[in-house]
Amino acid sequence: MARIQIAGGRPLQGTVEISGAKNAVLPILMASLLTDQPCGLSGVPHLKDVTTTMELLGQMGVEISLGDRFRVEMQARELASDTAPYELVKTMRASILVLGPLLARQGVAKVSLPGGCAIGARPVDLHLKGLKAMGADIQVDAGYIVARAERLKGARVVLDTATVTGTENIMMAATLADGTTVIENAAQEPEVVDLAECLITMGAEISGHGTNTITITGRERLAGYDYRVLPDRIEAGTFLVAAAMTGGCVRVTRARPDTLDAVLGKLEEAGAEITVGEDWIELDMGGRRPKAVNVTTAPYPGFPTDMQAQFTALNAIAEGTGVVRETVFENRFMHVQELQRLGADMRLEGNAVIIRGMEKLTGAPLMATDLRASACLVLAGLVAEGETVVDRVYHIDRGYENIEEKLRQLGADIRRMTG
Repeated sequence: MARIQIAGGRPLQGTVEISGAKNAVLPILMASLLTDQPCGLSGVPHLKDVTTTMELLGQMGVEISLGDRFRVEMQARELASDTAPYELVKTMRASILVLGPLLARQGVAKVSLPGGCAIGARPVDLHLKGLKAMGADIQVDAGYIVARAERLKGARVVLDTATVTGTENIMMAATLADGTTVIENAAQEPEVVDLAECLITMGAEISGHGTNTITITGRERLAGYDYRVLPDRIEAGTFLVAAAMTGGCVRVTRARPDTLDAVLGKLEEAGAEITVGEDWIELDMGGRRPKAVNVTTAPYPGFPTDMQAQFTALNAIAEGTGVVRETVFENRFMHVQELQRLGADMRLEGNAVIIRGMEKLTGAPLMATDLRASACLVLAGLVAEGETVVDRVYHIDRGYENIEEKLRQLGADIRRMTG
């Protein structure tokens, strides 16, 4: 099993290019199921979740070819299967995103209940509630969601919570429905907006994306797309936190500063000097130790839950005491125990962790528990004295493209070991 070995103590310096956003790529790939026309997506990162998605689409009969660097070509002329099997779905929650497009395109979909990171309950009941409101008959049988509808009907869908994948599934299904669908309390994340923009290039009629009310008027059929995915704001934020923790100076390119307001604000509060351009962000820590910050996660445009673990690591070596509060997922502090192995002074209290920053951490063997936790352990290893080895890095490969290579080009002493 692969592990990442880090010798800490080197400030990060230089420039790193940000990959396409995993959480936008996956639904846009699934959107190819909505049409029999050719689709091309550029900026696709080489990630485990992306290859799983392509394997899933391939099993359903989608023709897939890899074009030039970071480009995928697809065409779903005829769908060979209406089933997303457990073997693939169990590794990736985003597999649920085939449900809406399959149901809308061919009137039936059979999708295994999903798996993914063990970070708390993320029920799919809101997806099903929305599709039922649009006229779908839905049963859950032997671990599979079985959905049927001759043609979905436009409806008013009020989401109990602003679920990203729920919003995306209902929005995709609504593009081929009869009539107009209004999603209220819709997720506002940039990845939802990116999917909507891609659907619009396919001929979908969508408005209000980026707000909490999205309106979709269904079409008889959609065209294909030729689209470039937006850059990954979580990857960009992770590298900026790494620079802040190590006292370095890093510029991330092919980035979208406008999607990172909450994160950049907290980094400035921690003492970093931030400069932004149209498609780049530079963080200069000037060799200083960061100051502790208080963070509370919230749906976009609030502070992203996917950056919580990284700021927990930053507070571990910051001046002062910081409180990190998690309001999105109830089981997302599994990295705390591992950070304590490095000498971090942390105390869990309900949905919050109180962190008293230490001047130094000491390297140790660590075990990754989920995608963002694995990134936070790598960041902690960058500042810990001695050697840190992070095991189970298959988690990190689900969401970060070549993270050790990118960190190495910024000056980190890091390498991947296998066997």
